[in-house]
Parts: sequence; C-alpha cells; structure tokens
Amino acid sequence: MSEQNQFHYNRIAEAITYIKQNFKDQPNLDEIAEKVHISPFHFQRLFTDWVGVSPKKFLQYTSLEYAKNILKDQQTTLFDAAYETGLSGTGRLHDLFIKIEGMTPGEYKNGGQNLDINYSYAESPFGKMLVASTSKGICHMTFADDDNAFTALQQRFPKAKFTQIVDRSQQNALFIFTKDWRKLSQIKLHLKGTDFQLKVWETLLKIPKGGLTTYGTIANHIHKPKASRAVGTAIGSNPVAFLIPCHRVIQSTGDLGQYHWGSTRKTAIIGWEAAKINS
Repeated sequence: MSEQNQFHYNRIAEAITYIKQNFKDQPNLDEIAEKVHISPFHFQRLFTDWVGVSPKKFLQYTSLEYAKNILKDQQTTLFDAAYETGLSGTGRLHDLFIKIEGMTPGEYKNGGQNLDINYSYAESPFGKMLVASTSKGICHMTFADDDNAFTALQQRFPKAKFTQIVDRSQQNALFIFTKDWRKLSQIKLHLKGTDFQLKVWETLLKIPKGGLTTYGTIANHIHKPKASRAVGTAIGSNPVAFLIPCHRVIQSTGDLGQYHWGSTRKTAIIGWEAAKINS
C-alpha cells in the first residue's frame, strides 16, 4: 500500500470508529470530517470510494442495526428504540427503516406477524425448488437442495403464518420453466431490501433472457461505478432465484463467478437459456 493510500485508509478507519462510537449523537458530515482533519467535500468522496456508501448512509446503517437489536426485546417500544438510537422520534425511525430495510419498524419488530405466506415445493430443470408467496406476490424462491430451505424462509419471516399450498402466484412463477416466456402472465414480486439492493435487483430484471452482463456494468447502470463489490453482495442477497436472474451476471474476465446455489447450477442455467433462445 502506498504512503498516500495508507494515509487515506487511516483517516477512513478513524472516521468509521468515530461514527460507531458516536452514532447516537447523529453527527453530520462536517462534524465527522473535522474529526479526521479533512474538508467535508474531500471526505465525502474519499469515504464513499473506500467504503462503498456515503458517510450519511453508513451512519444510517449503524443506527438501523442498533435499533433492530433493541427491537428484538419484546418489551421495547418504538419510542424507546428511536430515543436509544439518537433519532428525534419514531417518525425518523420509521423513515430509516422504510429507506433501508424496506419495511416499517413495527413490521420488523413483529417479524412478519399477521403476514400469511403460502409455500410449496416443485421440480425444475435444475432441481427441487421452494416457492413462497404473499397476497402481493412471490416473496421467496430458492433451490431446495436440503432441509434448510424452509428454515431460511422462516428466519426471513419468523412470525408469519405459513401454509403449504400451491397458489396462482406460485404457478405463474414456475411456468417460466415450461411455457413460452413471451406468453407468461405477469409475475408480481413482494420484496424487502435496502434501496441499493432493490435497485440492483430491478436492474437484473432488465437483463434479456439468454443474455449476460458483468458486475461492473450493473454498477454503472445504477450510477455507482465504483461499487462493483457492493453490487456483488446485493446480488448474493437475492431472495428470488431465477426470476430475479442473478445467474446472468459474470465477471469481466469472462469467468462465470460465484452463485448462491452453486457454480455448476449457474453454468447449467446459462446454457439452458441460451439453448431456449436459439431454438
């Protein structure tokens, strides 16, 4: 590491430590930059380059994780969580959860309580799948290579009511393996995730069937050209296999790269789609 890079690393490490130790005070950009002796403008750019998110976003993530841990205590109120996190009230806590977690703090606290989720198992050309849906659409779809598939669904929605039954949403989703893609009924998704994750997943949906793209291309498309690593993390968090086609993203070298459900399966899916298009 060059002397300059070492200097930058030390300043960013110092800033991260300061944010984690003082997030309850909700320090602004100027305050953090002053602590590490860098101008606010230069600090904003430097921090984003090194960490992948802005100082404000990093502060939000830190506050959110603390609030989530507090809310795990069933005796804690939303006001308590807002106060302990250093936010001015439950309104800001609500905005923080909606912006980053994709759900209200109340919905996070109750772990999907009052949410009815139907799920079923089905065979696909690439192995057994678990498909889950709510009244809004598909919320989870994974290759069920072992008994952990349903456990992962329960962990995502720990207090939801689960019913093993096939519904119309699941059928429409599974038709993607057996019917002409151009004649499929609209498939609706019910997703929760950060703004960044949702942008990445939305971009994945725009990759044409049989097509491939790279992590860098996705990063450029969402106007985050230096966030290829963060894009990879978001892709790895994709909760809906195949429908959100993370298998169509490869490395810039041409290497297929990793896949949550196995690199062999990724290779098979890419080949299968190419054959479908060619035929």
